[in-house]
Amino acid sequence: MTADKKIKTVGPALQGYLRRRTPVLLAFLAFNCIFACVFFLYDLQIEAVLYAAVLCAITGLVLLVLGFLRYYKKHRELLRILDCVTLLADQLPEPDDPLEADYQEMVRALLSINSRNLTAWQSQRSESLDYYTAWAHQIKTPIAVMRMLLQGEDTEEHGELLGELFRIEQYVEMVLSFFRLDSVSSDFLFKEYPLDDIIKQAVHKYAGQFVRKRIRLVYRGTGARVLTDEKWLGFIIEQLLSNAVKYTERGEVTISVHNKVLTISDTGIGVAPEDLPRIFEKGFTGYNGRANKKSTGLGLYLCKQAADRLSHRLSARSVPGEGTAVSVDLRQTKLEME
Repeated sequence: MTADKKIKTVGPALQGYLRRRTPVLLAFLAFNCIFACVFFLYDLQIEAVLYAAVLCAITGLVLLVLGFLRYYKKHRELLRILDCVTLLADQLPEPDDPLEADYQEMVRALLSINSRNLTAWQSQRSESLDYYTAWAHQIKTPIAVMRMLLQGEDTEEHGELLGELFRIEQYVEMVLSFFRLDSVSSDFLFKEYPLDDIIKQAVHKYAGQFVRKRIRLVYRGTGARVLTDEKWLGFIIEQLLSNAVKYTERGEVTISVHNKVLTISDTGIGVAPEDLPRIFEKGFTGYNGRANKKSTGLGLYLCKQAADRLSHRLSARSVPGEGTAVSVDLRQTKLEME
């Protein structure tokens, strides 16, 4: 425990200790009053009561201070255990009375229940992840077959179906990303990467969507290198490109990088001002998502979760009817290479 934390806990600990001793202090004052009244009624010298009261008060003050020191030591020990209570529950200090022993027994029982529930939840989640991973790999086979069949004939209808098939693939990847991001064992690999390489991979993946919707892509390469995880930053860029293409019917999508801040802007329908502060919330679709029935409310949420894990910062600005720009600040202030 740091010195600052010790100082901050003295005041509350002293207040709590005095509150616990309030009945004893009130009883001491009451007894002195009783003795004073009895001495007064029997016309005895009141100085005897005052002298005894002073002696008792001094003795009580010494005992009070010693009691507080013992109380505060125990309080600090409990604070230390609280920081990792699941590991140190067996190191609880010896109880002073049966009531405190009951409380400690309740704590141990609750920790035991929590441990069993956590184990069950982790097992269930692992099974769900295994299931959806297997499902994703299995569903890729019929998707690949359908793609080959649709590419066999270059018609407008087949082009539309290929576009919808691409969206299905993205939703499958989104499901896996949702589970992987929420897992404590996410496979992050932090290195310095050329930013152009990551952007080009995402652009190549969405090239067909730009062509199909006849949307112009504006991107001029940059020589920037960023400290990040290639896979997850690529996922963020892909999701932002997906949104840009989805909500842009005509015009262009621009990818720009300035001082390691990556910005993807479009000339689409934009976001309503009242919706803008909430676009990164889980499940939030906003007015445009409800109107067009195209939004799942997960894409930008997953982007925000991934960006937080990478120590990147997401921000957005938008003008309804003119377009939206989402920026990813790739400058690192806390994360450093080893």
